[in-house]
Amino acid sequence: MAESEDDIEIARHMKPLQDVRVLDFTHVQSGPTCTQLLAWFGADVIKVERPGVGDATRQQLVDVPGADSLYFTMLNHNKRSICLNTKHETGKEVLARLVERCDVLVENFAPGALDRMGFGWDRIQQLNPRMVMASVKGFGPGKFEDCKVYENVAQCAGGSASTTGFVDNLPMVTGAQIGDSGTGLHLALGIVVALLHRERTGRGQKVLAPMQDGVLNLCRVKLRDQQRLNAGPLREYSQFGKGIEFGEATPRAGNDSGGGQPGRILKCKGWEADPNAYTYFITQAAVWPRICELIGKPEWAKDPEYSTPDARLGKLDGIFATIEEWTCTKTKFEVMDICNPLNIPVGPILSMKEIAEDESLRKNGTVVEVDHPERGPYLTVGCPIKFSDHEVAVERSPLLGEHTLEILGDVLGYEGEELKRVVDSGAVGSA
Repeated sequence: MAESEDDIEIARHMKPLQDVRVLDFTHVQSGPTCTQLLAWFGADVIKVERPGVGDATRQQLVDVPGADSLYFTMLNHNKRSICLNTKHETGKEVLARLVERCDVLVENFAPGALDRMGFGWDRIQQLNPRMVMASVKGFGPGKFEDCKVYENVAQCAGGSASTTGFVDNLPMVTGAQIGDSGTGLHLALGIVVALLHRERTGRGQKVLAPMQDGVLNLCRVKLRDQQRLNAGPLREYSQFGKGIEFGEATPRAGNDSGGGQPGRILKCKGWEADPNAYTYFITQAAVWPRICELIGKPEWAKDPEYSTPDARLGKLDGIFATIEEWTCTKTKFEVMDICNPLNIPVGPILSMKEIAEDESLRKNGTVVEVDHPERGPYLTVGCPIKFSDHEVAVERSPLLGEHTLEILGDVLGYEGEELKRVVDSGAVGSA
């Protein structure tokens, strides 16, 4: 039976996780990335913070005195905040009731912190057998599992840094937060899978997302290349064309493409003054004749020295130098305008300023302007996943303890004298 317009409209206003309640014990970036995604998908995310202190990022890299930092606001949209002293007996009582009434607990504490609080996995299962307990840790079980890990450490331990940069220089970390935010994305998927599993079995479970594992998952093509080394040099790497010997490990590849189609970052018109006047240009085999025509080398399309991908591998430096002579006569956007109709894969190097000002990104919700009572309007990223049946609204981050009384009453059922007792105990705080 066909859906009515009313049914479709109701579906558009439904949120996929609207009946899921999340107890958010995360801080800084990896965990908050995960719980912010769940909040965007409709979950009621209750962020538990220390009274008077809160998430450490509220006061890190502050740009507006007296207001929460962008670091905090951009990672904690659509959440509610409760201030709770979990070392206080009344605070432990409130926390136990939260565990009983939530579906998911997410934490990125140091190993053993929840056990020391008296809320390890066994205790949580006693209170709520259906609870999904999700954790971010630096490393999985093994010799490093108790080690503390930050973003760049995860990039190094996960294989990213050793394969990033140029072959004759230092390993490099990437500006993309693949250790923190990347792991948060993995954990959010794990939580949704665990919730689906719970619907089928009635049982909660533990979900673990180690940062090392998350980075390695994003570097799988480099693990692929490690194994390909057994068969000989990696011929698509620039160093092959330069005659530089390969060692025992996957090398740093500069700006080479990670796939089988050679690619490089090339200068565009204005590069002398603009540090981002560059394009990424891929010499895809299927459009090689069009590339030859475009750069004024039509003879290369049929020349046996250039006509096949294998023949070109040892000559990539010269080929890209010739292509760059052409790209230097065009802006990076002109290169896009000319190459895209020809199906030649290219992409401009966009600065953060250009991304922030891009009208199309604002229109589709990739970049969003949010108003905040303390700092005023600011830009943030919107939900990176788009749905056909509903829009994801990005709401401001909570003030410290802003929803404490609301959560005590509406979620936990405290009222009257019992509510007064909890508030007067000093175990909770509000904005």
